[in-house]
Amino acid sequence: MAGGGALPVALARACPEALRVVFDGVAHDLAPPTHTHRFERLGALFDWLQQQEVERVVMAGSMTRPPLDPAAFDAEMQTIAPRLVAAMQEGDDGLLRFIVSLFEERGFAVEGAYEILPDLTAAEGPIAGPSPHAGTARDTARAASILAALSPLDLGQACVVEGGQCLGVETLQGTDFLLDCTARTPEALRAPVGQRGLLMKAAKRGQDLRVDMPAIGPDTAAHLARAGLAGAVIEAGRVMILERERAIEAFAQAGLFLIARRL
Repeated sequence: MAGGGALPVALARACPEALRVVFDGVAHDLAPPTHTHRFERLGALFDWLQQQEVERVVMAGSMTRPPLDPAAFDAEMQTIAPRLVAAMQEGDDGLLRFIVSLFEERGFAVEGAYEILPDLTAAEGPIAGPSPHAGTARDTARAASILAALSPLDLGQACVVEGGQCLGVETLQGTDFLLDCTARTPEALRAPVGQRGLLMKAAKRGQDLRVDMPAIGPDTAAHLARAGLAGAVIEAGRVMILERERAIEAFAQAGLFLIARRL
């Protein structure tokens, strides 16, 4: 089940025999053959998957909440709709848990992309770039405490900390937006060059990582560099590095550290 970005492409490359399901109105980068379905006709999707003798489903890629046309609902979707509306009021975690439950109720096993591609996550330790400066340990601890406090609120999976001060937290707009906002922070509020801060990215507590594991990639390095940050710390084993070789090279070329830590 594919949205946009590099992850569905990597999965398709690793599993060429897998069916590639995309959704009407959702951009993707998959090469043919793909099978397009409408969100309004989930019943037809479930029936088709069963006809294809599908047993395992992986949901991957970026996707925004689509506008739904009630007039196009099939019978199954009409039954699901009241529960779906309720789930959409619970934030992303609640909505994704509901979507997973729909597939599981119909006998499909939902797996995470990291189960298919175990090299997506990183073990604890340095991954790329230079050694961090002395203040990084303090900023890392501060960032970890911020994300732990925000976790029950289902806001985001990242924050920026510099000199012990929080410069921003991720919300619906995503990590790149957070970093772009950091780039516009007045210099009077920033630490001196050589003592710049970091982005931390980590999974929320209780998050279903099968369908919503946080990720970074090559573009993250470019946004970090524009934000004037020193690097990034990700949660070991619980954050994906997309296009890993390109990402590591991008961090190294930009002079940014990338470290995985257990939180």
